[in-house]
Amino acid sequence: MKVAVAALAAMSALALTGCDSGGSSDAGKANSGASDGPSVIAPGKPGDAAETLSAKDAKKRGTDDTPNSADVQYAQMMIPHHEQALKMTELAPKRAESEQVEGLAERITAAQGPEVEMMRGWLKKYHRAEKPEGHQGHGAMPGMATEAQLKTLRAAKGKAFDELFVKLMITHHQGAVTMATEVKSGGNNVQVEEMADDVISQQTSEIERMRDMS
Repeated sequence: MKVAVAALAAMSALALTGCDSGGSSDAGKANSGASDGPSVIAPGKPGDAAETLSAKDAKKRGTDDTPNSADVQYAQMMIPHHEQALKMTELAPKRAESEQVEGLAERITAAQGPEVEMMRGWLKKYHRAEKPEGHQGHGAMPGMATEAQLKTLRAAKGKAFDELFVKLMITHHQGAVTMATEVKSGGNNVQVEEMADDVISQQTSEIERMRDMS
C-alpha cells in the first residue's frame, strides 16, 4: 500500500513538472514576441490609408526626416511672407485707432519675428539658401498684399487703417495657413511640420478673432 501511494505521488510530481516546463516555454515565447513591441498605426497623408507597422519599422521610419523640396520651399517662402506681415504690424502703433487692432499687431509681431529667425536657422542648418533659385515675386505666395494695397495702408489712419489692416491680415493669414497645410502633406522634416502646426493653430485662431473685429 505504501509503495503504491509513493508511486502515485511520484507520477503526480512528474505531471506538475511537465506543466510548469511547458508554461515557462510559452511565456518565454510570448516575452520574446513582446520584445519587438506592439504594432503602431501610422497615419497616411491626406487621401492615403493608414498603415500598421511593427514597433521596429515605425522607429526606423521615424528617424528619417531628411528635408525634401517641399520643406525647403516652405521655409524659403514663409520668411518673406512673415516679413510682410511684420511690415504691416509696424504701422499699427502710430496709425491704428482701435486698441484691439494694436493688441493684435503686437501679438503677430511677437509670434512671427521669432518664427522668421527659426526658419532662417533651419535653412542654415541644412545648408540651403534663404531665397530659392529663380526667385519668384510675392504673387507666387498666397495671401500676400500687393504694393498698391500696402501703399494705401501706409497712407490710412484711424478707423480706415483698422478696417484695411484687418481685411488684409485675414487674407494674409489664410495664405499662411494654406502654405502650412500643403507642407504637412508634402514635406518630410519633423521640425518643419512642427513649425507648420504652430502657424495653422495660431493664425487660424487669429483669423477668427479678426472676423469678430471686422
